[in-house]
Parts: sequence; structure tokens; C-alpha cells
Amino acid sequence: MTSQSQGIQQLLQAEKRAKDKLEEAKKRKGKRLKQAKEEATAEIDHYRLQREKEFRSKQTNVMGSQGNLSAKIEEQTTETIRNLTSSYHKNMESMMKKLLSTICDISPEIHPNFRHAV
Repeated sequence: MTSQSQGIQQLLQAEKRAKDKLEEAKKRKGKRLKQAKEEATAEIDHYRLQREKEFRSKQTNVMGSQGNLSAKIEEQTTETIRNLTSSYHKNMESMMKKLLSTICDISPEIHPNFRHAV
């Protein structure tokens, strides 16, 4: 009987050791999964930061050139406005005289297509 109880005790101890090993393996697996997840998150963050840095660099290049283009267009517009204003002030008096003379100096004539009824 004692040999049977010793055998049962050995089986129970073996079962307990197997259960402990299984739980330890599950814990190690959980730790590995957690570590892999953390590493993946760190890698994703690093990649995201790198891509954002490249994007900002390209954006700065494009927006910088647009800023220069915008400044050039603004300068050209200002120069054109200045030229038109200058031309307006220079030619205003003579144009007003021509316009008034055309309106006020009427010389009546018979139109060439007018036929006299004889």
C-alpha cells in the first residue's frame, strides 16, 4: 500500500512540477509578447518621427519657395500700380481736354449716305 501511495505522491508531485513549468512558460510568453509590443511601438514612433521630419523639411522647402514667389508677385503688383498711377496723373489733363473738346466742339455735317430727294 505504501508503494502505491508513494507512486501516487510522485505522480502528484510530477503533475505539480509540470503545472508550475507550464505557468512559468505562460509568464515568459506574456513577457516576450509585452516586450515585442513595446519594441514595435518604439520602432513605429521612431519611423513616424523620421517621416514627419522629412515632411516638415519638404514643406519648408515648398512653402519657402512659395513665400519668395509671393513676395515677387507682391512687388510686381506694387510696381505696376505705381506705374499706372503715374501714367494716370501724367495723362489725365490731356485726356480730359480731348474728351471735353470731342464732346463740346460739334461740327455738323451731312452723312455721306444721305441722299437728297430731288
